[in-house]
Amino acid sequence: MKLSLSFCLSFLFSASLYATPWEQVSGPTNNTSSSIGSYANGCLDGASPLPLDGIGYQVLRSKTKRYYGHPHTISFIQELAKKMNQDLSTTLLVGDLSLARGGRFSSGHSSHQTGLDIDIWLRLADEPLSYNELQLPKPMSVVDLKKYKILENRWETRHFELIRSAAQSEGVARIFVHPVIKEQLCKQEGEKDRGWLRKVRPWWGHHYHFHVRLSCPESSGYCVEQVLPPAGDGCGVELASWGPKVKPIDKPPSVKVIAKPKRKKAIPPQCQSLISTN
Repeated sequence: MKLSLSFCLSFLFSASLYATPWEQVSGPTNNTSSSIGSYANGCLDGASPLPLDGIGYQVLRSKTKRYYGHPHTISFIQELAKKMNQDLSTTLLVGDLSLARGGRFSSGHSSHQTGLDIDIWLRLADEPLSYNELQLPKPMSVVDLKKYKILENRWETRHFELIRSAAQSEGVARIFVHPVIKEQLCKQEGEKDRGWLRKVRPWWGHHYHFHVRLSCPESSGYCVEQVLPPAGDGCGVELASWGPKVKPIDKPPSVKVIAKPKRKKAIPPQCQSLISTN
């Protein structure tokens, strides 16, 4: 299952063609690091860049400059990458973090605005990628989307170990994966230690990467925490509800509902000064 080249190219060109104000700032502030607002409506003060090459990881599509994060985020990636390099003998491919001052991307995500979100690809790089391969990487899905099942020839025990290790890490609030991947994780985990599965949440689109979301750092007083996931491992009725629905033979005529225009979110006042100054 291959994703089109245009999918990859869009990330490189959309930022320059339809750049948001957050993509036009020159770089991070020199202030004390602080995540501000919510994951989908916020900003990042005093961001740290993730070095493009480190032990056990490489940064994808660095030209988009989405490799900034809160220092806690940078430390999390570096520690996880070192552990996986040692335990799984592989290199992690790190996708989007946040922009230099957080805020909204022109494409790809509505979250990733506070420096606390990380995309890690499920394509494991046992051999380091070249610069050109990093700029135009080829995603690898582990889900047969049409048949709604895991691709056995692509899913590895290492994927299970990687996601479990990330979920068990201190400071991780949530991990988003495709519902089929969540189902696979539920099957592979035994009966003794299932607590980490509560953090792993099903969400569409996450079939070639998984999305790590960290909790608000204690020092970030204006950071808005997400509500905790429901109790339990999330492997029962809740997960089943994401599966394909049986369509009725005699479908009743649909009634058109005019959707109300969504109210544009006002950015936190603490973010306004970050976007108005270079």
